[in-house]
Amino acid sequence: MRSATDGGSEAAGAVSDADEAALIADVRAGDERAAARLVRRYGARMLATATRLLGDAALGEDCVQEAFVAAFKNLHRFEGRSSLATWLHRVTVNTGLMKLRSMRRKAEEPIDDLLPVFDENGCRIEATWSTLRSADDVVADRQIRDLVLAKIAALPESYRIVVMLRDIEEMDTREVAELLQISEGAVKVRLHRARAALKALLEPVLRGEAP
Repeated sequence: MRSATDGGSEAAGAVSDADEAALIADVRAGDERAAARLVRRYGARMLATATRLLGDAALGEDCVQEAFVAAFKNLHRFEGRSSLATWLHRVTVNTGLMKLRSMRRKAEEPIDDLLPVFDENGCRIEATWSTLRSADDVVADRQIRDLVLAKIAALPESYRIVVMLRDIEEMDTREVAELLQISEGAVKVRLHRARAALKALLEPVLRGEAP
């Protein structure tokens, strides 16, 4: 299945409900051509999600293969309460999180060193701003978008995952809490601290300084 996720994916967003239902029925019936079509249609999106979550293209490909195995095995449980793309996205995220848990070998670094610093009066200590880049400039600059992802990758894992799931994968707080098996309050705290650290890491770019 690796080659099917390398590109040429059909546009999942343009799939009609009837076409999706027919595809699911064919796959459940054991139609191999339908299974290949499903991989082509949804594989690229799943690969993008897995790679962002794991931070490595090769691990992302392995994750997608495992996610498809799990999806085909459990397709009979798909009840159609969400789109197939949404269901496959959740399967991919679950698979990626399991992969991350199995890979953990050491305690993660604390996030405190990445957070903004305040003086004894509670005022933030920061460098003087010179040239301020507009938000439009930042968004339009592909290099900076790549830098944002790199800065997210630099966060401690427990915070990075929360940012990825909430701000990149656009999952809600309840979904993230369920996936990570933590409270919604813990998700909110981690997200707040992660965003604060990320803002501090990205401010040199907004100042017009070199990354």
